[in-house]
Amino acid sequence: MNKKKLGRTGVAVSEICLGTMTWGLQNTEADGHAQMDYALERGINFFDTAEMYAVPPSAETYGKTEEIIGTWFGKSGKRDQVVLASKVAGGGRPWVRGGRGIDGPSVRQAVEGSLRRLRTDRIDLYQIHWPRRGHYHFEGSWDYNPYTQNRDEVLPNILEVLEAMGEMVKEGKILHFGLSNESAWGTMQYLRLSQELGLPRVQTIQNEYNFLRRYYDMDLAELAFHEDVGLLAYSPLAAGAISGKYLGGVLPPGTRGAIAGSAYRNNALTEPAIRAYIALAEKHGLDVCQMAIAFCLTKPFMTSVIIGATNMEQLKTNIDAADVLLNQDVLDDIQRIFMRYPRTL
Repeated sequence: MNKKKLGRTGVAVSEICLGTMTWGLQNTEADGHAQMDYALERGINFFDTAEMYAVPPSAETYGKTEEIIGTWFGKSGKRDQVVLASKVAGGGRPWVRGGRGIDGPSVRQAVEGSLRRLRTDRIDLYQIHWPRRGHYHFEGSWDYNPYTQNRDEVLPNILEVLEAMGEMVKEGKILHFGLSNESAWGTMQYLRLSQELGLPRVQTIQNEYNFLRRYYDMDLAELAFHEDVGLLAYSPLAAGAISGKYLGGVLPPGTRGAIAGSAYRNNALTEPAIRAYIALAEKHGLDVCQMAIAFCLTKPFMTSVIIGATNMEQLKTNIDAADVLLNQDVLDDIQRIFMRYPRTL
């Protein structure tokens, strides 16, 4: 398994990261433990979680995934073999700190709660799950909407959160700091403040990246090149939509789409694109899911691709994608499809 540097740190992480968000709802504790055992055997040393997991989020499942990871650490004794990432949840959910947005005190509360559930004394990479302002990823908008935020509050909040991260680093409770669902402008503000004030530097951004959502190819790719802020790509299969299992509005029993009542990233706009990518994979004798993950790994700004699985067969297939090399014909065909379907909801 190839390794990449985590930003400008000396930490090397596997180019495939084990995502965990289904553990505690779709997957049992035993499932989660088996997945971590297998991933480590395959050379994956990077696990990603969040206080909000399992998903779909609810008061009943809040923190369950971290608890499962914690029991595995306790049973296996392999904490030092893992680079562990987690996230502080933003506002809007009443069962998480009364629904208030991220601020300095909430960072401390979230970190200390995660440490208890994870049964560890430190988190290697701690991330802001989503910013305290509107963001195109969640709004489904086709342009920037400045009215989702109070401009006078944005920078003071960024500074307050960054200072809280600095306190956690000084106390050794987190080692490095990252962002998630963030924009180029927001990332640069964190970078500027860290340089000016000697606060922790952003090392990574965890944003969605897949055939249907390639925003990172634009401004964030240039930022990654100059600032060494690599992408941790989540939903490389668009929450399973790329597999085609939701085509035609089908919600197979037991899937995330069935549990949520709708299929993420599968709609009238995305279906033609998904069908085109499936046909392309068949043309070249490839598994479409492996092709999608392997494509992510070709990007120069990629630090690690986060994969998730609800069964061991899926996990094995997704990890095997690291050994799939896409030739130029495949890459050219992918680009032609992307040019036909560059923007999907």
